[in-house]
Amino acid sequence: MGPYRALAMTVVILSFSLAGCTGGSSGVGSNGSNEIEVPTWETGDWWLYTFSTPDYSDDTARLVVASTSEEDGTAYMLAISSLTEARRHAVLNHNPFLGRITHSDLGAFENGAPQQVLSFPMEQGDSWSFTLFSMEWSAFVSDVAGSTAVVIANSDDGSRLDYVFDSEIGFFQSFTWKDASGTSNLRMMLSDSGSGHTGDVYFVRGGDLFSETWEDPGNDIEFRDTFLVSDHPSDGEWDEMIYFMDAECGSGSSISFTLRDHMSISVLERIWGPGASEMGTLGTIPYPSGEYTLTATFTGGSTFLRVRIAGGITQSWTL
Repeated sequence: MGPYRALAMTVVILSFSLAGCTGGSSGVGSNGSNEIEVPTWETGDWWLYTFSTPDYSDDTARLVVASTSEEDGTAYMLAISSLTEARRHAVLNHNPFLGRITHSDLGAFENGAPQQVLSFPMEQGDSWSFTLFSMEWSAFVSDVAGSTAVVIANSDDGSRLDYVFDSEIGFFQSFTWKDASGTSNLRMMLSDSGSGHTGDVYFVRGGDLFSETWEDPGNDIEFRDTFLVSDHPSDGEWDEMIYFMDAECGSGSSISFTLRDHMSISVLERIWGPGASEMGTLGTIPYPSGEYTLTATFTGGSTFLRVRIAGGITQSWTL
């Protein structure tokens, strides 16, 4: 055998051996078109995303595969590398891609059921439907090129999802949700990714308890509201209550805020004077069930207060 023929045989053999090394890569379907297969995640795989929403400042979170054996071995657990960020995502509730993620389609769970945001294998022109953000979506693959698939999903009210899945990194390059007016409700952008993450990771299962925003409510006015805190519908008692607050006062205004439990014991108090502001404050309250009373008092004009409170159940893993 001549040297050139031997070299050609080596190249052919190497090509076949490399073709079977990547579990989630694009390939050629039976009809000759490109298709993308579902990737296989391993414990410690991670993706660093920046999350942008219209109402809150941007935040960055490292999503980490904490487990590969959820739901009787059919789902992963996607957690966050920071407990503070896990709590923030639980109370703001803007990231649907946390918790259980199915092996078969990387489906995110919403209201206890997996939602097929992706449909594998993906080929250009594929279409399907799913539910996300409590809305019905009709999706189709608009383009497949190399390792990436571009997906567009539309709802009946004119809202739209645009997302790009990359099989080389095993997850989204980007994910955007816009309403009918074109306002971006959520934008996820990948900053980095990798494997072999070590350390503690967290998932906080959240449940909305209270949410209200007061913007220029008036001069010398008081609002009082009550809400009942009961257990999580399926997982029992909350470990804690998580609060998120934004406040801003004009030069001649002030805000006072108090939250009391059913024994009239104050569990959270804040006072902001003229010109004061406090944005993105995150904290926790020990969880006893029962009724809570919230009082917000505004003096002067140009005031803004936003309060969100959620129950939280924390799971953690050491990788």
